[in-house]
Amino acid sequence: MSNRGKVWLAAAGIVEYERKYLVVMKKYGGLKGKWSFPAGFVDPGETVDEAAVREVYEETGIEAEAIGIAGIRSGVINNDISDNLVVFHMKRTGGTEITETKEIATCEFLTKEELLSDPRTSTMIPSFLNGMDQFMTEMNPGDQFQYTSYKLMYHTPK
Repeated sequence: MSNRGKVWLAAAGIVEYERKYLVVMKKYGGLKGKWSFPAGFVDPGETVDEAAVREVYEETGIEAEAIGIAGIRSGVINNDISDNLVVFHMKRTGGTEITETKEIATCEFLTKEELLSDPRTSTMIPSFLNGMDQFMTEMNPGDQFQYTSYKLMYHTPK
């Protein structure tokens, strides 16, 4: 097991720019070959929003700032590991897209329609792009992740 212990905290960024969303295609894990938002674990000494900014830049070359919380993804892997992801709305502030990294096959800005119609889009993306009319949704993102519990929680403005 990694040095993260059994409670994991990660951050993701939803960067919208010119009516398109920044997504990456990972080279590994359960999201291999799927479009997903840039994301990764919070490092020691950084806040969760700083992790989102760092991960977006490391995975895509795009500079962005957190402007709000879109929601939280919280799951339990194999009845043992608490896996938590804070998802931020982000604003692009600069940078240039990079084509490939050690972990990322590619990154692109795609429209909502392109993402919703592409079978390679991860199951979490439509929930955040379409918005939800309820605070919490339970779902199975795919058996490859081995979640025994999986919930998406959204900011629901009044």
